[in-house]
Amino acid sequence: MKRYQRAFVIVIDSLGAGAMPDAGKFGDEGADTLGHIAETAGLRIPNLRRLGLANLRPLHGLPPEGKPLGYRMLLEEASNGKDTMTGHWEMMGLHITEPFQTFTETGFPPELIAELERRTGRKVIGNKSASGTEILDELGEEEIASGHMIVYTSADSVLQICGNEETFGLDELYRCCEIARELTMKEEWRVGRVIARPYLGRQRGAFKRTSNRHDYALKPYGKTALDALKQAGLDVISVGKIFDIFDGEGLTESNKSKSSVHGMEQTLEIMGRDFRGLCFVNLVDFDALWGHRRNPQGYAEELERFDEKLGVLLSRMTGDDLLLITADHGNDPTYKGTDHTRERVPLLLYSPAMEGGGDLGASDTFAVVGATVAENFGVPMPDGTIGHSLLGQLT
Repeated sequence: MKRYQRAFVIVIDSLGAGAMPDAGKFGDEGADTLGHIAETAGLRIPNLRRLGLANLRPLHGLPPEGKPLGYRMLLEEASNGKDTMTGHWEMMGLHITEPFQTFTETGFPPELIAELERRTGRKVIGNKSASGTEILDELGEEEIASGHMIVYTSADSVLQICGNEETFGLDELYRCCEIARELTMKEEWRVGRVIARPYLGRQRGAFKRTSNRHDYALKPYGKTALDALKQAGLDVISVGKIFDIFDGEGLTESNKSKSSVHGMEQTLEIMGRDFRGLCFVNLVDFDALWGHRRNPQGYAEELERFDEKLGVLLSRMTGDDLLLITADHGNDPTYKGTDHTRERVPLLLYSPAMEGGGDLGASDTFAVVGATVAENFGVPMPDGTIGHSLLGQLT
């Protein structure tokens, strides 16, 4: 069984590949992120095709590759959820049975808002479910003029606070978010993430969120594949919002990305280094800029930009590298609302050292990702984790 010196796990955030059997329980019947993008916007993704993406399932305008590189399979989520943290935590071995708390329908409780106002010294405006662009157009001018604090949520388990970088200030925004994180550790108010959402601009229609976003996440409830790799003395390098999702647990280095393209550029830079271990990448723009905003054309163009960078990465891989490309949930840009969608996700596995290839079928958990990486480095998965390794099937 071939073992690799370096593993690269790239998460195309929200690239679902069709509704899961239980999608109806989540209100997501018929969701199909990848399929509907191909139908409505068209896709030119030659490198993903080379890796067998169009061989996993029929895709409009994308015929299957005759001899795709490497291996492929579809993954179903075992955990009870469809959010970023649940997907990534499961990927690395944790089974989430209780979904994170959401306040989508009601906004946050008056008691929480009152305590947040008292502790921060700022009045809260908003307190409802909204998209980031809509809430800024509605309340940004008021926040700038009054110094009040925009608090909002979404269909995810999040409390988000907006602050203008020039008038509110980044340090003050982060201070308020740290207070909110402390408050939302209380059981009845507990959310998966508190997110600082800084922006620039002075008037409606001209507001633009910046890359100085910061997520304050819950720590994973147990040890993950990342912890096991780090404990074994391996490099565990993150790119994008992986640090935020795991609250830094199990990582030896973190790299913040300004965009998904920048994240791929950082990954290429890391590939040029001499290291042994895992490079774990999250590319969030697919989800944040296009899925939630229900923009299939923008999503398609982002996939094409990724595919171009993927071609460079493939050309630089050696036989000591293993690449795994997957996703953490769906976010169908043609679907109702602005929420994530409960979908299967693709998994593409490739190394220049592979002599074989083919379809590995389906898995009932995302956790095959972490288990495969752990076995590659001869590291046992922590007690209480789920998932099985695919390494023995990769020839």
